[in-house]
Amino acid sequence: MKKLVLISGILFIILSSCERKIDFNPRPINYDRDVCYICKMGLDEPKYNVQAINQNGEVRWYDDIGCLAEDMREGTWKNWGGDKSVIWIGDADTGKWLDARKAWYRFGDRTPMGYGYGAKKEKKDEYFDFETTIKRIDEGKTKRADFLKKKKMSVSGGDNGDNGEMKCGNGKCGGGK
Repeated sequence: MKKLVLISGILFIILSSCERKIDFNPRPINYDRDVCYICKMGLDEPKYNVQAINQNGEVRWYDDIGCLAEDMREGTWKNWGGDKSVIWIGDADTGKWLDARKAWYRFGDRTPMGYGYGAKKEKKDEYFDFETTIKRIDEGKTKRADFLKKKKMSVSGGDNGDNGEMKCGNGKCGGGK
């Protein structure tokens, strides 16, 4: 009986010490299979792509910081653990991964989904912090309308109840403000 208790105790210690460590380091983009969680477009611009890694080690990819902002507005973001996630974004000039919450954002870039914000490591007077950038995107302070016109995508600002959403198959491509 003592041997059984001893063996059980040793097994418990071994198994409890094998706790899974989550790797929060940025993942390389698999261009042949990684797609944006929101717009379902294939990732192809590392200077603007975003990835969020939650407490379970699950990764959500985004084409553009605007797609991340769209996801943050939805209830699934909080349920997924997004508020506690580590978020990485590509540097707008080099493509190297930056901590998105510590990065600075310039406005006016030509980004994959047209939101217009490029991340930089160093602050300049005209740059915005992460929270301000997300708020500006939520307020419609983007280059999205021009982007959609150039892409000749359907945008409606009329009274048909779609709030100017881009038509891209799943209805999750964001506002046309």
